Amino acid sequence: MLRTMELILGIGPMTQFDAEATPMLNSFTDHPDFTPYTALMPTTNMSAVNPANAPLARESARMDFSRQDQAPPQLLNEAIWKSVKGADSRMPAPVFGLAARKP
Repeated sequence: MLRTMELILGIGPMTQFDAEATPMLNSFTDHPDFTPYTALMPTTNMSAVNPANAPLARESARMDFSRQDQAPPQLLNEAIWKSVKGADSRMPAPVFGLAARKP
């Protein structure tokens, strides 16, 4: 998208990555489409919370969410995983860094 904006503004690429990027020229047309747009209203309840019997609910209730990064990340990740994938699912082992690739 950045490469496309540079072309529209008539400026050169700011980096080598911009220079090699494919512009999004096929996304635009000279003929506007005035078909009315019908917006979809959201159906997700944004104030819903997990029920008291959700996986790891007791542990989650004791976590400190008053400031960022206060909840234990591994336990929070597991609680989220099990609430989405099911209480009996196994969360994959965490990966804390990138392993160096051998040439």
